Amino acid sequence: MRAPAVVAALSLAACAAPPAVPPQPPAAAPAAAAPAAAAPVAAEPPAAEPPEAAPAPRVVFTLEDYKRRFAGRIVASGAKTFHEALPPAMKSIVVLYIRVDRHGHPLRVAVFRSNGDRLLEERAVASVIGAMPLPAPPDALLDDTDSLSFLETFLFRDDGLFRVRSLVP
Repeated sequence: MRAPAVVAALSLAACAAPPAVPPQPPAAAPAAAAPAAAAPVAAEPPAAEPPEAAPAPRVVFTLEDYKRRFAGRIVASGAKTFHEALPPAMKSIVVLYIRVDRHGHPLRVAVFRSNGDRLLEERAVASVIGAMPLPAPPDALLDDTDSLSFLETFLFRDDGLFRVRSLVP
């Protein structure tokens, strides 16, 4: 009864892939005690030059890209934000008009739209001021006065914490 089991095991083992053997480095030639003269070495043919790499794709920096960097700066500054999913209803939505110079310094931060909750309006404005230094906008986004104007929305939930709309997926 053992013979058929042994034959079956050997047959299966013969079908298995050979074990992987790591490549061995070439054996080093023993160092000569003191070579009389350096033996000539055949020169390797020059390596073919790699094909020219395709130019890197041009990165387009849009207003939405800037607003995400701007919003990220507000979050990084320690503003009272939340990161969980948005609740079904918000306590307040505050839209700010923001104008920054070429260096990211705020020239104007004003409430553009709100439901009238003054405390939350002030918190939104203070979060922009408290996030300085703000990122400098790229030259391509600057207007003829060397500044950038945009609207940003602050979404407040019942506990007064907020999310900046540009960071909401």
